[in-house]
Amino acid sequence: MERDTRAPLVVKDISTKLRQEAVTERSVHGSLLVLMQFDVCEEIRLDQLREIFGARRQEATFKHPAPAYVRYERPPVVESIEPLLLESGERLEGQIKYYDYGVVSLIFELPFAGDWDTLVELASRWVWNSDFDRFASRIAREKLQRAAPAIVKPYKEWLSEDYFIFHVRELTGAPAAADLLAKHGAQVAQIVRGETAQLSEGERQEILQGRISYYPNDLAVIGWNGAFIYDTDAGSETAIQLLEYANSQLLEFRHYDEFMTRQLATVYDSLEEGNGILRRWRMARKASRLHTVLLDVMELTERTDNAIKFLSDMFSARLYRLAAAKVGVPDYKDLVNEKLRTAEELYRFMVDQFHQGRAFALELMVVVILIVEFVALFYGKPL
Repeated sequence: MERDTRAPLVVKDISTKLRQEAVTERSVHGSLLVLMQFDVCEEIRLDQLREIFGARRQEATFKHPAPAYVRYERPPVVESIEPLLLESGERLEGQIKYYDYGVVSLIFELPFAGDWDTLVELASRWVWNSDFDRFASRIAREKLQRAAPAIVKPYKEWLSEDYFIFHVRELTGAPAAADLLAKHGAQVAQIVRGETAQLSEGERQEILQGRISYYPNDLAVIGWNGAFIYDTDAGSETAIQLLEYANSQLLEFRHYDEFMTRQLATVYDSLEEGNGILRRWRMARKASRLHTVLLDVMELTERTDNAIKFLSDMFSARLYRLAAAKVGVPDYKDLVNEKLRTAEELYRFMVDQFHQGRAFALELMVVVILIVEFVALFYGKPL
């Protein structure tokens, strides 16, 4: 009887297919970085904070140091935090940073390995998870109790920002960025948006427009609430640092926008109370207070805006501008600048009102003196 030589081929084909499926199941390796930031005070005295924490900085189990060509004017203080164990069994390593302009930034790392569908589901679960803010806020408040002597003018209520960075270190086949987008652009867009459903072609193209690459085999796609980074650990450091900084800027400008809104509302209320002589006379004090606020906010916004500098690296500058634009920094900065201009106009108006009131008071005093003189002259009793 003739032997069937096809059987070993079938077994070989099945074996090859199983190996390919096994590779496909874990074709994406990387980390999810959860960024939580809080605006806690007007200023943090970093030198004093280092003394509180000790001369040596504590390092986290993972670290993304600022590259040499991205320099902070006053580098934030970095402290490691205890790993966070969630009810789902996931363990997140983390660190906390203290910026001199009053922002506290917590970043947690969760390694992942799986296929593209697994990463899409992970993104959806984390981007729309509203409970994590509570955990991060509790950790920040515990840390700030120890740092209290270095905190200047703490806020009762904190503004917060969250952001999610999906850092892919390894992909099966190590594709170039163009090939990655051609094959998995739809999944990348879903990851950045945190959506499990397929997005429309227009929405996908809108998301993928926020991409930038330096080499053919690296990629960063940046959205308003999340980013996808395909790069090595060393190569991703710049993008992670700048995304963290851009979100801290957004938080600060949001605070100044709300602060100036309250200040302007107070001024408008006082202006509606009337235009009597005494009201105009008191304008000087209110105008002086408004001008002080105006100068303080201008100084603080300038410090926030210039906290980081780029040293002869145009790509980092482009990357920062893209990140800032996507998270909304220019929009809130424009709002703050517009309110500062409004406050300046109100200040000039209030000063003019005061000068008019003072001139009227002086004129009234002159008239009163003249009347007294005329009365005295009329009765023949000169003063």
